[in-house]
Amino acid sequence: MSKAAPPDLIDDTGRGKSLARSYPRGARIDPHRHDWSQVLYAVSGVMWVETGQEALVVPPQRAVWLPPDTVHSIRMMSAVEMRNLYLRDADVQHLSRRSEVFEINNLLRELITTLAEHGAERDQEYLDAAYRVVALELGHAARYSQRIPLPDQSDRRLDVLCRAVIENPSVDISFEQHAASVGASVRTLSRLFSQALGLGFAEWRRQVQLAMAVSKLAEGHSVSAVAHSLGYRPSSFSDMFRRELGTSPSEFSRDNTLAEPL
Repeated sequence: MSKAAPPDLIDDTGRGKSLARSYPRGARIDPHRHDWSQVLYAVSGVMWVETGQEALVVPPQRAVWLPPDTVHSIRMMSAVEMRNLYLRDADVQHLSRRSEVFEINNLLRELITTLAEHGAERDQEYLDAAYRVVALELGHAARYSQRIPLPDQSDRRLDVLCRAVIENPSVDISFEQHAASVGASVRTLSRLFSQALGLGFAEWRRQVQLAMAVSKLAEGHSVSAVAHSLGYRPSSFSDMFRRELGTSPSEFSRDNTLAEPL
C-alpha cells in the first residue's frame, strides 16, 4: 500500500489556496493537520477519511469539510482525482467547527475544480471573490450524517477487531469468530462496543458494510456482486441499503457510477 505525504501549504499571503492531485487505489495519506480549513473533494473516486474517532466515507458528489487544526488521514478506496481548497479563517466563521460530509452541487463543483485546476491563470480579485462564494455556498449545502465511530485504541482487542471488520465486513464472519480471533469473550466485546462506540457490533458492522458498498457501486460493480462480497443475498442487501440510505443500490449506482459495470 503506497503512502503519500500531505501537501506543503506554507503560505504567508493570507489568501485561499488549492490543490489538484491524482492517487491510485489503496494510497494512504497519514494523519496530519492544517492551519487552514479544508474542502476535501474528489471529482472521481471514493475516499475513506478518518478524523479522530470517526470515519467518513466520501463517494462522488460529496465532499468533506475539515475545520482548521483537524487531524485527519485519508485512504483511497478507488483511484482518486482529488481537488482541494484551503479557505482563510475570515471567510468561514459561519461554518461548523466539526468535520462534515456535504453534497456538491453544480455551482460548488465548478468553483472547486476551476480554482484547483486553473487558479494560477486567474487574477487575485477573481480568486478572492471565488473563495468567498465557495464559503458562502458551503453554508447552504446539504449535510449527511452517516459516520462510522472508531475506537480510541485504549483496548487493543477492540481496535484489532474493528480493523479486521473494515478489511472484511462480510456477514459470513460471525461476531463469535471475530471475538475468538482477538482472544476475548463475546460478552466482553459486546460491552466494549457499547461503551466505546455507543452501538452494538451488528449495527456498527452494517455501517461499515454500507460504506464499502457505496465505494464498490461507485466503481461500477454490480449490485449482486457487491451483495455477495458482503455475504448477503441481493434482495436482502437491497432492502438493507434502502432502509439505511433511503435509496436503492441500483438507483445509487445509476447516479454515482465512476466506471463501466464490472
